Amino acid sequence: MTHEVFVLSDVGCVRAHNEDDAVVLPEHQVYAVADGMGGHSSGEIASQLSVRAFSNVYRDIERTRQIKKEWKREREELGTDCVPTFAEYQLRQAVLHANETIFSHAARKPELGDMGTTLVCIAFSGSRVYVAFVGDSRAYRLRDGEIEQLTEDHSLANDLIRAKALHPDDLDAFPYKNVIVRALGLQAQVEVDSFYRSARPGDRYLLCSDGLSDLVKNPRIGEILSANPGAEAAAEVLTEEAMDAGGNDNITVMVVDLHE
Repeated sequence: MTHEVFVLSDVGCVRAHNEDDAVVLPEHQVYAVADGMGGHSSGEIASQLSVRAFSNVYRDIERTRQIKKEWKREREELGTDCVPTFAEYQLRQAVLHANETIFSHAARKPELGDMGTTLVCIAFSGSRVYVAFVGDSRAYRLRDGEIEQLTEDHSLANDLIRAKALHPDDLDAFPYKNVIVRALGLQAQVEVDSFYRSARPGDRYLLCSDGLSDLVKNPRIGEILSANPGAEAAAEVLTEEAMDAGGNDNITVMVVDLHE
């Protein structure tokens, strides 16, 4: 399969600078979006550090060899049922390395102590797409005209919804809906959620920051992805929709189309 990829990032209508970032690694069929947070410019620094460290895990040949050795050793010690495929293992290691990099950087600079970032990423291998994420940036898949949210927000609001303490219809009025409960860089260790789904020609994948998903609801996202052929056109229309809805946050949209 070949990939058509387009990423668009906009500061939005309210923010003074863009704290989102993204990375496209076509040679590895790996893609990621980050949404930084923190005072001053620390959110911007955190997202930049995350995508740089994430990318290095794939671009550094020696690091890849070391990760493969660790993967083989864990499979021998724990068994193949307890250790994921190498594609998922490497994706998780890339996210963990990003966390370590941000945390270490902040430890050396006290003024950046509150910085962190979300990260959502996908990696294609064979007939599978592997997904890993921390925070509330999202991954979607459009297949046969049906939109599916692949990730689940690591947010206070989502925790309350799952506990049935908050109804989804009341989310827009919830004053803490943007509070996330998990992010990269805040602690030395972080829990990474990962899984895989089937991937096939005709699938369209969307990675985005909450600057899009907060303002454009899932059904509308699905309509736009279905109605606009071409990754660039789809990304542009999604961004315009978020801007028209207020653009109160940075907006980053990455569309990945799979072709035969």
